[in-house]
Amino acid sequence: MLRFAFHPVPHLRPVFFAGPKHVYTMPPKRTNSSKRKLVSDSEDDNTNAAAASSSSNKKAKVSPSNTSENLLSSNGQPTNKVLPVNISFPARIPGTIRMATFNVCGLAASQKKGFSSYVAAEDPDILVLTETKVNNEPVDLALKNRFPHCYWSIAEKKGYSGTAILSKHKALSVDRTLPGHPNPSLVKGRIVTLEFENHYVIGTYVPNAGTELKTLSDKNEWNVHFTKYIRDLDKLKPVIWTGDLNVAPTEIDLSNAKKNWNKTPGYTEDETTAYRNILNAESVADVPKFADIWREFHPEDKHFTYFSYRFNCRQKGIGWRLDMFVLSERIRDRVKMCEIRSEIYGASDHCPLTMEIEGPL
Repeated sequence: MLRFAFHPVPHLRPVFFAGPKHVYTMPPKRTNSSKRKLVSDSEDDNTNAAAASSSSNKKAKVSPSNTSENLLSSNGQPTNKVLPVNISFPARIPGTIRMATFNVCGLAASQKKGFSSYVAAEDPDILVLTETKVNNEPVDLALKNRFPHCYWSIAEKKGYSGTAILSKHKALSVDRTLPGHPNPSLVKGRIVTLEFENHYVIGTYVPNAGTELKTLSDKNEWNVHFTKYIRDLDKLKPVIWTGDLNVAPTEIDLSNAKKNWNKTPGYTEDETTAYRNILNAESVADVPKFADIWREFHPEDKHFTYFSYRFNCRQKGIGWRLDMFVLSERIRDRVKMCEIRSEIYGASDHCPLTMEIEGPL
């Protein structure tokens, strides 16, 4: 678990401490959060409708001075709206591979808000990016020097969707399709599968069910084909599936669950049932099982990876857990750490999720 501390000095941003290694200091010039739009352009903007209606007619409250009384929201996560000046994480556990997933809500925008400082501090072996919104493979020497092997999946629609896996390890093969899916245009930009010697790694930006659930049928079709796909891969090698899965599996994975049930994309009976079906929670015979790793490490925590920019959701702790690591059950005991990087907020409306797993890829 990350340890962090705040220094309540006026006009200075909080500083987080989490161990002796991978320390990165942000440059002094920073984006002023007050100038940022409050409305998110993220495709998976799942803010609770009740919170929206009650907040829209009120002026935004000015946060009190930075004191120990207002550093954490009611659910126990930090309330900072920009990245810390100093970012540091514990050194990785010996013998493990560090993997991270991050919905950047537009890579170009995220890079202006401190994305590179997070990456330098985290220094993962594999970084899965979702909602990149890039139109071409980026020419970024810093990323290329850190990750020699970059695999991008770019949507046909400009400035939309986008998934990538950046790796220090070369894959045996790469696939950007979802076998059997009848609409390649919908799939493009949403999935990358890498084959390594011992595992498959799948990065996905799963489709959203849409405003008023208008595209729930598209989401259901995706889930049918993806369920078959991940099960077929598991028969060959263990699977590590990660990214923005665009579903809150249970009532403790989002705020105001009752008000959102079957009304808000990401928390409908169709979507949660499909997710349980992939995990095989009902223990169907002869069907491979998968494990939601963060939830297994944190069975009771109501922590989230997504907080809308709107309505002061970050400070109120109104969020959703949408970003996950799902692993073939037979390798889950090799996972030694899985944490939401809760203080890494501001470069995106999502927080990264990190996992360390024993053994070679």
